[in-house]
Amino acid sequence: MLSLEWITLITQALFLTAVPLVAGLFGKLTSDLIYLVAGWVVFTLLISVARSGGWKPKWLERVTVAVDVGVGLALIGFSDPQWSPLWWSLLVGPLRVGIATGLPNMLATTGLGIAGSAVMSVILGGGNFLVLIPVGIFGGVLILAAMIIGLPMEKVRRIARDEQWSQTPVDSENSDRELQRTHTIFSIAAELNATLNFDRVLDLSLDLCARALAETGSADNRLVSSLFLFDEGKLHIASARRLRHTDWNVSLAGKSGVVAEALDTGVPCISHDPGHDPEIRYLRALGECNVALVLSLSSTLRTFGILLLAHPDTSFFSDERVNLLEIIARQIVVALQNAKLYQELEQEKERITEIQDETRKKIARDLHDGPTQTIAAIAMTINFARRLMERDPQSAADELKKVEDEARRTTREMRHMLFTLRPLILESRGLEAALFQLAKKMYETHRQEVIVEVEPGVAVDMDIGKQGVLFYIAEEAINNARKHAEAENIWVRLSRRGDQYALEIQDDGVGFNIGAVDANYEQRGSLGMVNMRERTELVNGEMHIKSAEGDGTCITVIVPSMEESIERLHRSGFTN
Repeated sequence: MLSLEWITLITQALFLTAVPLVAGLFGKLTSDLIYLVAGWVVFTLLISVARSGGWKPKWLERVTVAVDVGVGLALIGFSDPQWSPLWWSLLVGPLRVGIATGLPNMLATTGLGIAGSAVMSVILGGGNFLVLIPVGIFGGVLILAAMIIGLPMEKVRRIARDEQWSQTPVDSENSDRELQRTHTIFSIAAELNATLNFDRVLDLSLDLCARALAETGSADNRLVSSLFLFDEGKLHIASARRLRHTDWNVSLAGKSGVVAEALDTGVPCISHDPGHDPEIRYLRALGECNVALVLSLSSTLRTFGILLLAHPDTSFFSDERVNLLEIIARQIVVALQNAKLYQELEQEKERITEIQDETRKKIARDLHDGPTQTIAAIAMTINFARRLMERDPQSAADELKKVEDEARRTTREMRHMLFTLRPLILESRGLEAALFQLAKKMYETHRQEVIVEVEPGVAVDMDIGKQGVLFYIAEEAINNARKHAEAENIWVRLSRRGDQYALEIQDDGVGFNIGAVDANYEQRGSLGMVNMRERTELVNGEMHIKSAEGDGTCITVIVPSMEESIERLHRSGFTN
C-alpha cells in the first residue's frame, strides 16, 4: 500500500541530498549553508519521529511547511539571491502541501514562496526593483515546475488515498516496521551527506550499514564488511570491518565471479559459496562465511568500487535486507560524489593559483627577454646615432634604420603577445578565423610555418567557451613545438567526428619521450602540458599525445558537442 508520509519523507530526503551537491557544483557551498541544511535535517527528523509517535496537532503541518519555505528562502539568500542555483528548494514546502492536500494548495504555497523571495531580493538589493526581473523569471519557472510535478503527484495522492480507504486495517507491527525503515534510510542519508571529507565518508559507510541492519532487528557481530575502491584498474580495500590483517593486501580484478556480475549489471549479487568464488575466496575472513553480498557503487559516469558483506548464516541476506542495503549503497555513492567533488574543487583552486603565478612569470619573462631588451638596445642605438650626426651623417642614418627595424620587430612581438592574451577575432569571427590569424602572426613574428586545415563551418554551432579553450590549447601546443621541437612545419586540424569535435596539432620536430614527460607532469613540472590537460578537462574532453624521439609529435583533443555525448566519449576508450 502506498504511504503518503513515506512518499513525503523520501521526496524531502532526495531534495536534502541534492542541495549540497548542486551548491558544490556551482561553487556556492559554504559553512553557513551546510549548517542550515544540517538544521533542516534535524528538524525534519524530529517532526517525523513526532508523527510516528502519534503526535499530530492541526498546526504542526502549517509550521512544518512554513519552516520548509523559510529554509528555501535562506538557501537562496546564502547562495546569491538574484542568480542562486538553489531556487528549486522553494518547491520542498509546496510538495509537502501538494501530497497532503492537492495541486491547488501546492500552487498557492509556491506563489507565497516566490512573493517572499521577491521581498527578500528587494531588501538585500538595497531597494533596487530591477532585481525583480530575475525573480520573475525564476518564479515563472517554479510555477511551471510545480504544475509539471503536481499533476502526477495529484494522481499518486489519489491512488494512495483510495488504497488507504479500500484496504482492511493494516497490521500495526508491519506499519511500525516500515516507518522505522524509512527513518533509518533518511537518517543515514543525512549523516553521509553531512560531511565532505572523503575518508570520513568511507569510515561512516560500513558503520551505517551495520547500524541499519541492527535497527531492523538484524544485529550480528559475525557480519564481515568491506568497501573496495578502484585504483589503477584494480579494487583495493579502502575500509573494512572484521577483516584479517593479511586481507588488507588483497586486491580484486573485478573480471570474474560475483564481483564482475555486480559491476556489469549494477544490481546486488549474492554468492552462496564465497569460498569457491574466483576472486573473493582470497579473503581469509570469508572462510567461515557461507553467503556474500556484493553491491556496485556506481553512478552514470563513474564507478567508485563495490560494497562487500558476508555472513555465516545462508539466509541472512533476505530480500528486505538486500533492498535496504541497496538503498544505502546509493546514498553512499551520492556522498562519495559530493566528497570527491569537494576534494577536486580544492585541488582545482590550488592548480588555478599555480597557473596564475606561472602566467605572470611567463609574461614577465616574455617582456624581459623581448620588448624590454629591444627597447634598451633601441635607446643605446639612438644615443650612438646622435653622436654620429655631426661626424658621419651616413653612418647615423644607417643606425637610425636599425632602430626603425628594431622598433617594427618589437611592435610585432607586442601585438602577438596582446593577440594571445585576448584574441578579439575569436569573439567576433569565431575559432576558424582565430586559428588562421594565429598562424599568420606566428609566421610574422617567429617565421614559423603553421598550416591550418579546418572543415568548413565546423565551429559554427560550437559554444564560445569551448572555442576559447580549443584556441588556447592550439596556441600552447604550437608554442611548445616552436620552442622545443625544432619543427619546420606545424599542422593544426579542426574537424567534427559525429557528435564530437576533434582538434589535432602535429609537427615534424624531434619528438620526445612521453613517459618522461608524464612523470614530470605528476611532479607539476611541465606547466605547458598541465595547462593543456586541465583546459581539456574543463570542457569534459579527452587529450591524447602520440610522440617518439626523432619522429615528431601529434596531440589530439576530443571535445563532446553536447551533454549527451559526454558519457559516450568517456566510455569509448579514448584516454590519455
